Amino acid sequence: MDEFGLIRRFFTRRPRASDVVVGVGDDGAVLAPAPGKQQVQVIDTLVEGVHFPSGMPAADVGYRAVAVNLSDLASMGAVPRWMTLALTLRDGEGPWVGEFAAGLFAAADEHGVELVGGDTTRGDRVVATVHLSGDVEAGAALLRSGARAGDTIFVTGTLGDAAAGLRLFEEGQDEDYLVRRFLRPTARVAAGRELRGIATACIDVSDGLAGDLGKLCAASGAGAEIDVDDLPVSDALLERFGIEQASRYALTGGDDYELCCTAPADAVQGIAEVTAIGTITEGAGLVCRKGGDIVEVDDGGYRHFA
Repeated sequence: MDEFGLIRRFFTRRPRASDVVVGVGDDGAVLAPAPGKQQVQVIDTLVEGVHFPSGMPAADVGYRAVAVNLSDLASMGAVPRWMTLALTLRDGEGPWVGEFAAGLFAAADEHGVELVGGDTTRGDRVVATVHLSGDVEAGAALLRSGARAGDTIFVTGTLGDAAAGLRLFEEGQDEDYLVRRFLRPTARVAAGRELRGIATACIDVSDGLAGDLGKLCAASGAGAEIDVDDLPVSDALLERFGIEQASRYALTGGDDYELCCTAPADAVQGIAEVTAIGTITEGAGLVCRKGGDIVEVDDGGYRHFA
């Protein structure tokens, strides 16, 4: 099956949203942005062997390719709208592409996202790049740069599950709760929208809490102090790895795609699954305490070319 056959068979659907004037099948998409909104554009690339193991199910690769971008939009309080896909394949084998497309659309349909264009090419490994557009009321986007001394630091959900899940998957396990947390991350789009007008700064936790919180602090010109004992971890992570390893995964493991935000201490009441873990401070740098003592943490996070 050639490039155009793949597109027609697996990625062409009739647009279901009125803001898509022209979708897949032309030289470009024609879209109708809503008045009074600002657009938020995000893009992420998943490379086989770098961002996901070669044995990862195709449907999960497709789902994840969308979810990681949804998480970026969530961290900015944006509503997802449209996406484009650039997909590199070793060959045009239909079954793999069909499963990939099913996962891709499963993630997109959860948030009403329309695929409006893209490209397919041949290469020596699978590479999936999704560009996702969202919108937000003018001036309401959440940024990394607004945290101020005295703000409380919050995170959504639980941390460390995905890093542990990747380890288990690479050991040959595929049905564990932690593995599912890696394969199909939950983008906190609803929480991001709730945080608009409340959070002073926000970032998604993709490269590890310590590293990503460090990026937020750098953008805000502030420091942070957190208590490792306050980090929310799942029962599954505790039962499988114990408190010490669970804490390490929660602090430095990546791929959770939870949100880390700052806000006045009492401002997030009513937002589900949000946990206070520390405080924004004057100065710079991240201080981690455990049992009252300062602990050393590698807060570099994941870096390409390092």
